[in-house]
Amino acid sequence: MAERFEVRDIRGALRERRFPTVTVWNRLEGRPRTQAFDRALRAEVRDALWMLSRQWQLDEFRGDDAGSPFFAKLHVTHAPLTRYRAGDGAAEPFAADGPLEAKVERRPLPLVLGGREVALDLRLVMGRQWLRLIDGIGDLSQAFTDRYAIPLPDPASPVDADRAAHPEVWQAIAAVAGRRMDGGRLYLHLRSDPAHKAYDGVSGVAETDKDALDKRAERFVRWCERLLRQPPADGDDAWAPERLEYRFAASARDADGETVLTADEHTGGTLDWHSFDVDREADGLGADADPPPEATTQTLIPVPLEYEGMPNTRWWAFEDRRTNFGAIDAATTDLAKLLFVEFGLVYANDWFLVPCPLPDGTLATVRGVAVTNVFGERTWIEPAGTGSDDDWQRWSMFTLSVAGSGTQEAERSLLLAPTVPKVQEGAPAEEVLLVRDEMANMVWGVERVIPTPDGASKPGSEAATETRAFHVRGATPGAPLEPVAPVRYELMSSVPENWIPFLPVHVEGSNRETQLQRAAMPRVIEGVSDAEKVRPRTTLLRPGLDTAAAAAYFLHEEEVPRTGVLVTQRWQRTRWRDGSVHVWLGARRGPGRGEASSGLAFDQLRDVT
Repeated sequence: MAERFEVRDIRGALRERRFPTVTVWNRLEGRPRTQAFDRALRAEVRDALWMLSRQWQLDEFRGDDAGSPFFAKLHVTHAPLTRYRAGDGAAEPFAADGPLEAKVERRPLPLVLGGREVALDLRLVMGRQWLRLIDGIGDLSQAFTDRYAIPLPDPASPVDADRAAHPEVWQAIAAVAGRRMDGGRLYLHLRSDPAHKAYDGVSGVAETDKDALDKRAERFVRWCERLLRQPPADGDDAWAPERLEYRFAASARDADGETVLTADEHTGGTLDWHSFDVDREADGLGADADPPPEATTQTLIPVPLEYEGMPNTRWWAFEDRRTNFGAIDAATTDLAKLLFVEFGLVYANDWFLVPCPLPDGTLATVRGVAVTNVFGERTWIEPAGTGSDDDWQRWSMFTLSVAGSGTQEAERSLLLAPTVPKVQEGAPAEEVLLVRDEMANMVWGVERVIPTPDGASKPGSEAATETRAFHVRGATPGAPLEPVAPVRYELMSSVPENWIPFLPVHVEGSNRETQLQRAAMPRVIEGVSDAEKVRPRTTLLRPGLDTAAAAAYFLHEEEVPRTGVLVTQRWQRTRWRDGSVHVWLGARRGPGRGEASSGLAFDQLRDVT
């Protein structure tokens, strides 16, 4: 039996199209039938009535107050920030000489810590700068190097353990000891007393050169203070060590009087308008003495509000496909995403943008907008968001919250903080992890990264091991005791030296409220009866230790939850709008990683053998 689809003459079958299932191709791309594409690009509509019917179904032909705005007058007042207060300090004029981050987050970089010189790298830079400044004034380089020489640590002295215990620190100091000038000591000498001179104690200084050296000393001090932004010695430090966060306030005088803006819980990092609250019950900072701001009226042209990839509101128009609305997956809780989609698909024609240029560092208040549409109708529009601040039905954006309790009128001002969009951060110079130890019923401050005297940083566990080994090598143990029993009583076990204890104590005047007080673990060495206290090596855990009268350091207990707290200090750098570079040492607080166990135990029996 012959096959049904057996083709004996393929050429004739193709020519006469006997078998429709047999197809032949000789090209993979489309073959145009004409050389002109003008008509194809017209996108002609064959059924215009269908298009009109669809527009009628979608209410495209219904005119409902369709006048578009073309002219607007904006009545606004903007009051500059004129007062600033760090923590609980005194109010001072608000200086707009740099970004607000550098003013708020700057932490002091101590050149002397625990009575010992630190930050060797910075001291060398300062010394080199001074020698450059006095170049050409006599031959005084060696004289200043001898006067402000870098001492060589004693490898056998326990006092120099922080230098001699770490090989890399010892090598760095030994390489420059007696060969380079300590510019930090000169800077501290000049800053300690206005009567001090740079050439005090320097031999070989001619009388004719002293006036030139005084002028160079003034330039040197200005250069040092411009190199790193630090709070002044008399205060102006916004860091609250008892809270592990920044606290500061600023104020401006607007048409209704002084407005105090407070930021009591800034943990570092991004600083902008959302970091502030309006505190109407706070004491004024003195902005009432400033002249009141003048209201201005700006004439502007409204433009339709749109974004890249927004659906086109006109029929038979192509979008650029930058936003794929079909791929948007919004849940019922994604309110911001739902508003975005609704704006693009439904209300896109109803929003217009009126630009309002304002200087930074100001508190702006829009009194109203007079809008004129294409029909000549003029409408006066007042700001939205009025009413009670705690009214959950009130809707507003970029407005400040009102601090305090009770029902208060909502704030309608807009703060343009003098901040920068990007800040470069270095590696952690200090890192402390505060954790709870439920077995020991205490809190530990674990120094994970510590600063070393040469200006670098080192893992805290490694530094603790090297420091203890240094003290063990230099200890003079007493006569060994012969055991008379197979066991011995151990009063307390030891922990690594980078674990600083915090003990719960009662708040003064209260028998229920507790807080955490910094304590110290003894450095117990076998055979040595005198055990010295282990002190923290990070500035984050040393508040009160480096003052003339050592003070206790208390930390609020609620600041250390069960998850713990991670506090770091890093070098930060940015550029201001005038191109100037600002560098400061800033702290940042973040969440920890849960609880931890130090292994501390009391009253144990140990086997002697």
